[in-house]
This record gives sequence, C-alpha cells and structure tokens, in this order.
Amino acid sequence: MNRQRHTVSVHFVRAFLRGASRLGLDHEPLLQQSLLNPQMVASPQLRITSEQLSRVARGIWLAGDDELLGLSNYPLRFGVFGLFAKQTVHCTSLREVYRHLCAFYNLVGKAFQLEFIEAGERARLTMRLTDPQLDDDHAMCEFLTLMWHRFPSWLIGRRIPLLRIQFEFSEPAHSQEYQLMYPCPVEFEQPVNCLEFERSTLDAKILQTPDSLHRYLKRIPFDWFKQQSYYPVYAREVVNILKQHNSYSDLDMDSVATAMHVTSRTLRRKLADEHTSFQTLKDNLRRDAAIHLLSRPNTPIASIAEQLQFSDPAAFTRAFKSWTGVSPSLYRKV
Repeated sequence: MNRQRHTVSVHFVRAFLRGASRLGLDHEPLLQQSLLNPQMVASPQLRITSEQLSRVARGIWLAGDDELLGLSNYPLRFGVFGLFAKQTVHCTSLREVYRHLCAFYNLVGKAFQLEFIEAGERARLTMRLTDPQLDDDHAMCEFLTLMWHRFPSWLIGRRIPLLRIQFEFSEPAHSQEYQLMYPCPVEFEQPVNCLEFERSTLDAKILQTPDSLHRYLKRIPFDWFKQQSYYPVYAREVVNILKQHNSYSDLDMDSVATAMHVTSRTLRRKLADEHTSFQTLKDNLRRDAAIHLLSRPNTPIASIAEQLQFSDPAAFTRAFKSWTGVSPSLYRKV
C-alpha cells in the first residue's frame, strides 16, 4: 500500500472534452492516447490516474493549440506558459513571481484578469474570468488556481501555505476533489476568485534554475495533477498508516487507533467529524491501487485481484464496479 497514488474524478476529463469540442477536436484520439474509452468517460463514478488526465490535457494543448483547453473565447497558444516560466525563473523572490504573473498574463491574454494585492499581513492573487458562462464546469478556474499555486511553490522549493481559496461560483458536486487539490479551506459564492496567503511568504527566494525548468516543462501538466493530498488531521494520519502497511486486509480500525494512541470510539467520532470513515478511507486506497494497476495493460486482472487480496477475480470485479460504475475489463478496453 505504500506505493499507492491518488486518482482523480473523471469529471475533469469530461469538462476538458467539452472544451475540446469547442476547438473542433475529435475525442477518440485524445481518449486513446490516454488509455481511456467513451464508455468509461460516460460513467460519472469513474476515477482515473493523474497520468491519464495529464495526457488528455496535453493532447488538447497540442491538437487545439490552446493552453486554456477551449474553455474560453480567448485562447492562449501552446507555449505561452513556457515563455512566462522562462522569464519567471530569473525572478529573485516570490513577490516578483506574482507581480510578473499578473503583468504577463494581463498583457498576452483576454480570458481573465489578474490582480496582486498586498494589504496588512496578507497577500491576495485575484482572478476574474472574461467568459465565466463558458466555464460552466468551473474547470478553467480550478485549473488556473492550481497552476497559480503549484508553479510558484515549485519555484521556491516548498509548498506555499495558503490561508484560503475563494471562488465566485456555488459549491459544485465534485467539491470533494478539492481535498486533493488545495491545501486550505475553500469558500464559495465570493465576490472574486482568489488565493490568499501570509504576506511574509513573499520574501521566499527562487531556488530553481533554467536547467531545472527545462526538465519541469517536459513534465507539465502532470506535476500539477499528481498526488498532493490535503486530508483533515485524523483522516490524514489514518491514510498515512494504511499506506505504510503492506496488507489490505489485516489492518483493522482497532490496530490503527492503537497506533494513533486513541480509542477506536474516539477515532470513529473524529473521522465522522471530518465527514469520512475508516472503511471509506481504506476502500479509497484499495480502489486507487486497482485503477493504477489496471492502467498497466500487461498486468492480468486475476493478478491484480490477488495483489489487492480479494478472494477471487469475481469479488474484485464486483468491488471495482461498485467503486467506479464500470467493470475492470471495460476500464481496460481502449
């Protein structure tokens, strides 16, 4: 379990594909190169790997020549972020990075307007979309917010500790995904979209170089989508213990509670307060492991069932279908 990686909702693929349609792109090659198929994408329960989502996004970048994935009337040609990044790596501090971010994108694009504000002990990066009605799934707003946090964090060599994120839109049905995306509270129906953090963070020095940036640009957008979980306190500790254990079946709630120096009753109550449960966390780890193993076409399904300690392949098939809405064999069908 210690090799486990997170998965992401197929919601984001569906949203990106709607943008691809606006660009006139054929979905089939985008899905094929991502080891996905239309039947899989049609299941709203489905989860996929970060690599698969990255391939879809990069495919749209290349085929549609639009880094905004067709989610605005004002596209940004493929390569704009690279140009911005090559300039930004020469900044000396995080403050310079955010100032340059606003100046650069406000100059080259019309899809959104950025503003960087320092007031008192806090700093805010705000973003207003020009065509919010086209971003009806909120995918562009979520995607850009992720970028504006993760790329500057990479530049300073550590995660920028956010105080909060605000969105103009109402809480979406997929908001549970935000615990894998944003390391802070998220507020909805706010006057503006924004990232907020301590002003003192802006003094952080830039540690990356043009050479490390060259390697980084080859990995995007995967580095923006890969595992970064921000679970609440007790859920995070349970997940960490489960990941360190080598068995999916032996470790029960009593054992985990003992390792955490609390009673089972206390742990159950604390997890309930965090809107989850021990079994949910354990099932999610097992589900994500299954999805990553299924994304490797040379691993037989029977072998995956055995690795995940199911009694037989039929039991694995039933569990996987309950988790994702599709069977393991359909997930494999490309």
